[in-house]
Amino acid sequence: MLKQFVMGLALVFAAGLAQAQPAAGVEYRELAAAQPTDTAPKIEIIEFFWYGCPHCYNFEPLIEPWVKKLPKDTQFRRIPAIFSDGWAQGARAYYTLEAIGELQRLHKPLFDAVHTGSKLNVANEAALTEWLGKQGVDTKKFAAAYRSFSVEGKVKRAAQLTQAYKIEGVPTMAVNGKYVVVTDNIKSFEHMLAIADYLTDQARKKGGNPAPKK
Repeated sequence: MLKQFVMGLALVFAAGLAQAQPAAGVEYRELAAAQPTDTAPKIEIIEFFWYGCPHCYNFEPLIEPWVKKLPKDTQFRRIPAIFSDGWAQGARAYYTLEAIGELQRLHKPLFDAVHTGSKLNVANEAALTEWLGKQGVDTKKFAAAYRSFSVEGKVKRAAQLTQAYKIEGVPTMAVNGKYVVVTDNIKSFEHMLAIADYLTDQARKKGGNPAPKK
């Protein structure tokens, strides 16, 4: 009797795990055409975001510690989603900070400035430049990079990827050029990260990455 009871519990537990497993077309979708990654042979994990998005801002305190614990065979990167000119300006600010070596220091403070206090408009170049000057940034260096060929190329690439991954809102997670978390069916930010973990494991099990971008 005890043996049957234990076996019954095991079956119930297994059924619970099966129900908890993310489902294609529900919690995530698989792209019909896999996108080339920038991080092969590592598994690429992308967060599509926008500085003006309050959900992205609230996601930051959770995603930062999560990124620090990612396995060594993964590589995390952010891509500013682009749906309009205003969003493109936010992307330009992101890639310009990256180009002048200030992204790591100012990514979070810029988010804070947009969503608290003076409510900085990141699409307003003059306001952004003034704020950066107060943060100790060489504003002439920033202005030169802001319209540089390399930054312009990255902004265009971000717009292309927003369309290629069929991103409809932010924040959205994508894994290894193949999978995109369906945010409409996500219950919380923690749930989103759990789905990303699952998709990373799936990519690892299937092995191989899309060809790196040339």
